[in-house]
Amino acid sequence: MKGIVFTEFIELMETKFGANMAEQVIMDANLPSGGVYTRVGTYDHDEIVALVLTLSEKTGLAVPDLIQAFGTHLLRRFTVLFPAFFAELPEITDFLMKVDDYIHAEVRKLYPDATLPNLQTHLQDNGDLEMIYKSDRMMGDLAEGLIAGAIEHFGQSHDYQRQDLDQEGEAQCIRFMITAR
Repeated sequence: MKGIVFTEFIELMETKFGANMAEQVIMDANLPSGGVYTRVGTYDHDEIVALVLTLSEKTGLAVPDLIQAFGTHLLRRFTVLFPAFFAELPEITDFLMKVDDYIHAEVRKLYPDATLPNLQTHLQDNGDLEMIYKSDRMMGDLAEGLIAGAIEHFGQSHDYQRQDLDQEGEAQCIRFMITAR
């Protein structure tokens, strides 16, 4: 998993819960890396899981809620760090339809070893967008938070619904429907 995910999670912990809490979570998670990350490094996915679980234990907040909040935070940060991805696509449905083919393709150019989820999108005749998320990383809650963050960012009147589907092998599969209000 790319280091930007770790550095942004630590930033979220510091912002929402304070630097002392973030430091305590890193220490108590007993991470092989020691909790030292660079944005461009690659780290074991299990470390982010350990950080989230430890933060959940310390705050009493549910793991899915923490991961969704992180997804929303991450989308906000991406708008600052990678504004070109957002400026070119003024509509949320256009943006979400381009994530896999455009944004993930750019990520793969920079980081050929990146393991990204598979996203399939289908724009329906009524303008609703169906997105199928598949990943063996089991980070559907993060995808949900990213979608919520995109809805917030684009400022359009949209809602989403999540339907967990049967797993395909080791892959978590989720159907998101993004609809205009």
